[in-house]
Amino acid sequence: MSTDNDPGHGNSPAAWTAVVIMLVAFSIGTLAFWFNIAWLVFASAGLVVVGLIVGQVLKRLGYGVGGDKLTPTTHS
Repeated sequence: MSTDNDPGHGNSPAAWTAVVIMLVAFSIGTLAFWFNIAWLVFASAGLVVVGLIVGQVLKRLGYGVGGDKLTPTTHS
């Protein structure tokens, strides 16, 4: 199997940071929905958008897959 076309599957600091922020946001949003705290549900939805933006910013700074500040690792 050739690894030349492997996109990296999102294994980068940019992707991990974005996913962690969004997971925290969904967790907060779920609890807020459960306890009927409407403003916190909407705030957590905004935090999901922040996670997307942070991921894109880190990607542009070179921390995404194929970025100049990322050292690729090989999987065996």
